[in-house]
Amino acid sequence: MNETKRGPGLRKTWLLKQKESARQFVTHLKRLQGDPHHIAMGMAIGVFVSITPTIPFHTVIAVAMACILRASKIAAAIGVWFSNPFTAPFFYLGSYKFGIIFLGNYSDFDAEYQSLSQLFNLGFDITCAMIVGGVVLGFVPGFITYFVTRRIVATIRLRKATADKKNRHQVDEKKR
Repeated sequence: MNETKRGPGLRKTWLLKQKESARQFVTHLKRLQGDPHHIAMGMAIGVFVSITPTIPFHTVIAVAMACILRASKIAAAIGVWFSNPFTAPFFYLGSYKFGIIFLGNYSDFDAEYQSLSQLFNLGFDITCAMIVGGVVLGFVPGFITYFVTRRIVATIRLRKATADKKNRHQVDEKKR
């Protein structure tokens, strides 16, 4: 008989899964090739695109932008993970709010749609507001992501270079 876990055990399991996801993310980041600017630019593009209301096309758009801007395509694809089922509703509502403020128009909005085509069917004003708002809203997280990622990658590379140098020195000492 299959019983579902409830209570503190489930919470620990969820936390362990989150820790493992974070660990895998850092592992992927460590393995990326290229200089810190290249990787950080790709990650920033991915985060920027993830905030726009283009969910079915996030990865395609981010990778295309990374190609155009000569950034890391893999980092861009990883960056779109910033948008997920928990954050997307907030991003979409925020995109709409910023868009109507930025464009100066207002339309009734029902946030329950399932695809980009349904979004377009809501009307040109709402679609424009969400796209413009998403672009405006995406700049700050993208900008921050660039500098944070660049710092992390540079630190990881520096630590690795220092450790490699130390290991080579120890090997040289043993050979003598």
